[in-house]
Amino acid sequence: QVQLVESGGGLVQAGGSLRLSCAASGRTFGSYVMGWFRQAPGKEREFVGAVDWSGTTLCADSVKGRFTISRDKAKNTMALQMNSLRPEDTAVYYCATSGVYGAVVRLTTNGVRDWGKGTLVTVSS
Repeated sequence: QVQLVESGGGLVQAGGSLRLSCAASGRTFGSYVMGWFRQAPGKEREFVGAVDWSGTTLCADSVKGRFTISRDKAKNTMALQMNSLRPEDTAVYYCATSGVYGAVVRLTTNGVRDWGKGTLVTVSS
């Protein structure tokens, strides 16, 4: 059974940083694209970024230059480093695996195979 567990969320002031982690178990995800999504109150879940087997990443325009995704295939973990946080980054952040094999792509919610339960990030102004 696949399990994704996020950690690292919390409350931070605008301009601050947080690092989210995702620990995956149940199977090996090394060759598949993994990613992060977020969902703010009253809004749809949206793509934040993704990383492929080589470590190549792709981020949404809204977080480009501020957020960085990394992956440790040996440990089956993924991280999201968030810098220069803004109040509009407040959301529940979800770790996700996909069925996409190979190069990184922008994931959609329909393309996600497994979801974590999410971790809340709150950015105060």
